[in-house]
Amino acid sequence: MKLAQLSTFLESIAPLSYQEDYDNSGLLIGDPQKEIHQALISLDCTEAVIEEAIEKKCDLVISHHPIVFRGLKKLNGKTYIERVVIKAIKHDIALYAIHTNFDNVLHGVNAKLCDRIGLTQCRILSPKQHLLKKLVTFCPHTHAPEVLRALFEAGAGHIGNYSECSFSVDGMGTFKGNKSTKPFVGKPEELHHEPEARIETIYPAHLEQHLVKALHHAHPYEEVAYDLYTLDNHFAMVGSGMIGVLEKPMEEEVFLKHVKKQLHTLVIRHTAFRNKPIKHVAVCGGSGSFLLPKAIKAGADLFITADYKYHEFFDAEEQILIADVGHFESEQFTQELLQEIITKKFPKFVTHLTSKNTNPINYLI
Repeated sequence: MKLAQLSTFLESIAPLSYQEDYDNSGLLIGDPQKEIHQALISLDCTEAVIEEAIEKKCDLVISHHPIVFRGLKKLNGKTYIERVVIKAIKHDIALYAIHTNFDNVLHGVNAKLCDRIGLTQCRILSPKQHLLKKLVTFCPHTHAPEVLRALFEAGAGHIGNYSECSFSVDGMGTFKGNKSTKPFVGKPEELHHEPEARIETIYPAHLEQHLVKALHHAHPYEEVAYDLYTLDNHFAMVGSGMIGVLEKPMEEEVFLKHVKKQLHTLVIRHTAFRNKPIKHVAVCGGSGSFLLPKAIKAGADLFITADYKYHEFFDAEEQILIADVGHFESEQFTQELLQEIITKKFPKFVTHLTSKNTNPINYLI
């Protein structure tokens, strides 16, 4: 299939608009119209990973972390980043990164982490704002069901676990077309009164162009009247971190040993035990110290993340147990998740999980 087909699918799951401002997710290297046959999936894109892709005849590397975060001013092989880019281009290997946009979706990186450690009833810890909008349109009663159906199929009407959500109210619309019009109802140059339905529905902002196109296609009027509103609502399906519940409370040390085993980590750095059972657990794959206040406010007994600095551990203030499990360790299962998602959608497309351990951190035990 074409590279664009796979990247479009991945971006339907984790839209690029969901990535953080500092991030650089998406297609980094490669022609979208290029035919691809095999992909290598890795947490990081290193020289060893590119060599493996060459060996396995993969024409695409999908990594969680982007190899290029900032603009490259030179490509002379001085840094490992430049060498990776040069080698990928030389061997016609496309590079695709799916980073914080995949962190921020409900069934992404953090959901996989929750699943590994046995959490249930999981939800986004810090939902994002300004990602939801509302569309309001007006149409004849006879066509309201058709217009609504088109909007729902285009992705509108989702609120939490509910779909096809909308609100309608009856009213009277007026319009008068000039002599060049061909109105669906009424006559040119005559004021017309038409009983209409006012339809309101919510949608993710990144679907706006697709939604408006669907509206125009389904609506019977020559000129479609509609309003678009930006909302301040939190988007419960998108955001940073997650919080879940253990089916049965566990003692702190027992649960941390369970986490250590499930995440295949050699070391867990943590704050002092509070001698309270663990029931509610917050997580954030990768660097998540910024979410500590959210975890405390949500009532978490334990916050699992990575990259905690010495002084940041004091911020627990004995209100919560902090556990730093390691950056690589908290995100390593993202590779498996990506393979599962891609294989389910494209069962004939060949994917490989890298055999390379890209963790730059080693432990002397």
